[in-house]
Amino acid sequence: MVVKQTGFVTRLLVALAALALLAGCAGRVAEEDRHPDDPWEGFNRRVFSFNEAIDRTVLKPVARGYRRVTPQPVQTGVGNFFSNLGEIRTTLNSLLQAKPANAGLSTSRFLINSTVGIAGLWDFATHMGITADEEDFGQTLGVWGVDEGPYLVLPLLGPSTVRDTSGLPLDMYTYPLTYVEEDQVRYALTALRIIDVRAGFLDQEEMIRGDRYVFIRDAYLQRRRFEVSDGEQGDDPFASDDFDFDFDDADFDDGEFDDADFAD
Repeated sequence: MVVKQTGFVTRLLVALAALALLAGCAGRVAEEDRHPDDPWEGFNRRVFSFNEAIDRTVLKPVARGYRRVTPQPVQTGVGNFFSNLGEIRTTLNSLLQAKPANAGLSTSRFLINSTVGIAGLWDFATHMGITADEEDFGQTLGVWGVDEGPYLVLPLLGPSTVRDTSGLPLDMYTYPLTYVEEDQVRYALTALRIIDVRAGFLDQEEMIRGDRYVFIRDAYLQRRRFEVSDGEQGDDPFASDDFDFDFDDADFDDGEFDDADFAD
């Protein structure tokens, strides 16, 4: 229901405001030791540890079970389905960023995959050579010149920045699952999306070396800056098939859990 969704976003904004206040307090401790992009590191590490505990005890075991019992073609279809829903957000943000060509491509992808691709289960558009750059409101704010602000780890949602966090409500409202009125259906689809995304990280996370917190923070910030600048900073260091952490897909913008997700 619309009332439920409005109430959820209100609670989310209040919670995020409280997090920012607490993070500001944490940032006053030993500022000389802080990373310039991560002045609230003490607070962020505590949230990171909380997310890691949930991941170890719940998400990772479920994701491993999902991978074992689900045939690969089905896993691919599930990922395609949720990715197709994100094309609507990409179209809108492409228009807001004055990228009509990308908006046309994402619209074409959505229409083709929703019809010929059977509700998005088959990514037929990619087989036709039709691809588009994913866009969200965090990227739009960056293109508009809004500073990214400090790095921020959100409970359950994972790595973010103040700018990306401020774009979450709009991302939620442009994700179709938000408007599924049947609670059980919405929760089931959200849970499936979370599990599918987490299963996709099982192999990539083995590439992490050293301090997990630092690795994920630096990877997230570098990838987001690359996306906002459309690659003008150089080659995407995470574009290879061997290592492809896509933190945006991991953010659950449907409003139930959303942005990354338990992959930290």
